[in-house]
Amino acid sequence: MTDAKKQAALDYHSQPIPGKLSIELTKPTTSAKHLALAYSPGVAEPCREIAKNPENAYLYTGKGNLVAVISDGSAILGLGNLGPLASKPVMEGKGVLFKKFAGINSVDIEINAESPQAFIDTVARIADTWGGINLEDIKAPECFEIERALVEQCSIPVFHDDQHGTAIVTAAGMLNALDIAGKKVEDARIVCLGAGAAAVACMKLLVSCGARAENIFMLDRKGVIHSGREDLNQYKAMFATETERRTLDDAIEGADVFVGLSGPNLLSPEQLKKMAANPVVFACSNPDPEIHPDVANATRDDVILATGRSDFPNQVNNVLGFPFIFRGALDVRATRINEEMKVAAVHALKDLAREPVTQEVLDAYEIDSLEFGRGYIIPAPLDSRLLDRVSSAVAQAAVDSGVARKPYPSHYPLTSVEDVYGG
Repeated sequence: MTDAKKQAALDYHSQPIPGKLSIELTKPTTSAKHLALAYSPGVAEPCREIAKNPENAYLYTGKGNLVAVISDGSAILGLGNLGPLASKPVMEGKGVLFKKFAGINSVDIEINAESPQAFIDTVARIADTWGGINLEDIKAPECFEIERALVEQCSIPVFHDDQHGTAIVTAAGMLNALDIAGKKVEDARIVCLGAGAAAVACMKLLVSCGARAENIFMLDRKGVIHSGREDLNQYKAMFATETERRTLDDAIEGADVFVGLSGPNLLSPEQLKKMAANPVVFACSNPDPEIHPDVANATRDDVILATGRSDFPNQVNNVLGFPFIFRGALDVRATRINEEMKVAAVHALKDLAREPVTQEVLDAYEIDSLEFGRGYIIPAPLDSRLLDRVSSAVAQAAVDSGVARKPYPSHYPLTSVEDVYGG
C-alpha cells in the first residue's frame, strides 16, 4: 500500500470522529415524560415482564436485532496475532457491514483471554445480551473448539465467519464454476492448499454439497494430509486420504479444482498446467493470491478463476454471506446456524448468479453488461437482491430443520434494509 493510501485509511478511521460506528436513539427523548418512560420509573415495567418470561426481551429491548462481533485478535485478516485491541478496527468494520447490508445492529467485543476456555467462559456469560454472536479472527485450531463449545452452551446463533462465511461463498461459486466447466461436484478431484479454519470449513461444506471426501487432497505446510501421518489434529485428520501423493506437485496432477487458502504465489504456472481441462482455481489468499490472475490467464485460457480481491472478477467475499445469514437467523429467532441453513445460503447465492444482472448492479460497478459465465460465477456484493434471496432461504431452512422459534416472517420478501426489523 502506498503512503498516500495508508494515510487515507488512517484518516478514514480517525476523522471527523474516531471509529466507524455510533449509537442512535430509537425513542423520543424530548420531554420529562419521555425520560421517565425511558428510565426510572417506566423502565421497571419491561424489567418485570422479562423476569416473568425471558422471551419478552425480544419484545422490549433491541436483543432481537443485535449481534456481538467477538475476537481475541489472534488471526487478524492477513496480519496474524496482533492482540485483541488491534482487532477492534476490523470488528467495527464488521459492524458497518452488518448495518449497511442487513440492517443489523452490532457491538464489537475484544477479549483478552489467557486460554480458549477463558474465552469460552467469558462469551457464554454474556451471551444472553445478544440475538446472535459472530466470532471473528480467531486462530485455528482453537477456533474450532471455541465455536463448538459456544454453540452447545448458547441458545442463540454462534457463527465463526472466517470458517463458514468463506465456505458458503466458496461453495456457491464452486458449484457454478464446475457446472460451467461441464463437471459434477461429486466427480471433481479437489486440491486444497491450506488446512486452517477456512480450509477445513470449505471442504466440509463442499462435502455437504455433494463432493466426495476421498476426492479431496488437503495440504498443510508439511505436504499432503494422508492416512500415514501421525502429526494430525482431529480437524485435519478428517481429510486424511489413502494416497501415495505427498507434495502439491503430486496432488495437482489431473486435478479439477484448486482451492488456495494459504499464502501468495504458492501455485506455479507449471503446476496449473498439470490440472485437468477447464480447471477451477480459487486463489483466495489476500491481498496476494496463490497465483496472480494475469499469470493464471496467460498460462491457461480455459481456467475459471476466483480470488479474494475486488479488482478482479469472481471475488470470494464474505459480505455475500454473513449479513444475510444472520438476518434470516434473527428473523425466525433461530437457536443456531446449522448445516441446512448454510447449504440453503449456498444454493441461494448460486442461483442468484444465474439470474440476469440488474441495472443497479451495472451502474454500481460502472460496466455495460455482466452475465453468468466464467467471469461471473458469484453475485456482486452490491446486488440488493442478496438481502431477500439469502435471508429468506436461511430463514426457511431454519424453520424446516426445527431450530426456529418463530414462523417464517410475514414481512418477507425484503427489498431494502428499511424493510427489516430495526433497519
